[in-house]
Amino acid sequence: LNAAPGRAPRQRVRFLPAPAPGGGGAVELVAARVPVLADHPLVRGPRFRKLKIGAGHRLDVKASGVFVLGIGHGNKLLTDLYNCHLTKVYTVGGLFGKATDDFSDTGNLVEKTTFDHITREKLERILAVIQGTNQKALLMYSNIDMKTQEAYELAVKGLIRPMGKSPPIITAVQCLQFALPEFQLEIHCLHETQQYLRKMVHEIGLELKSSAVCTQVRRIRDGVFTVDDALPRTQWNLKSIQEAIRNCQLKVETELEKTL
Repeated sequence: LNAAPGRAPRQRVRFLPAPAPGGGGAVELVAARVPVLADHPLVRGPRFRKLKIGAGHRLDVKASGVFVLGIGHGNKLLTDLYNCHLTKVYTVGGLFGKATDDFSDTGNLVEKTTFDHITREKLERILAVIQGTNQKALLMYSNIDMKTQEAYELAVKGLIRPMGKSPPIITAVQCLQFALPEFQLEIHCLHETQQYLRKMVHEIGLELKSSAVCTQVRRIRDGVFTVDDALPRTQWNLKSIQEAIRNCQLKVETELEKTL
């Protein structure tokens, strides 16, 4: 912002001495417009010394992907979006055959196990059980009578979600890639943490009578924001940020109007 072209300094009317028309060394005062020195960058200093920026759903140091920030009025919109309890989507990588103390592939090794007996069909059965169990939890925490017309209309719009605090809920999970010992999942969830997803990979390994560690957690969607909306580090400049805000403005307004 400070590198952007600044506005022109304010003008002030001053009466300055000038030679009188008749000559003879006479002086008169003439009205003139001069810039206000207090607006000069060398006097004023940087125009922006601080900027209020709010962070959306956080990412820990081992995760990557979409991280939403709010600037100025966007801080209030972040709160409104948080109250919508929108679904987030992750791609999560896993590796069968070992377990660590923090469920990631960089943690301290706890044990090694065999994994040759694991098939994609067995993995998908476990994922179906996880999704079914979490669907029941979703209905319980949504506080909606499922026999009502309201519940039907919300289900059609995809708006059934907990409208208050709840444990992490997996709304959908599927296997994207499977090539022993590696696999990759796509997880749709609410109120999660990245560490919860790593622990989920560990528990999937246990259910398959083996062990597993998480190799990657990448958020590809946070509510209305996707990877396509995100700015890589090389595009952290004023022009790109302004364009990103303009491009996302309509999506945010539409979601808030639909949900709240």
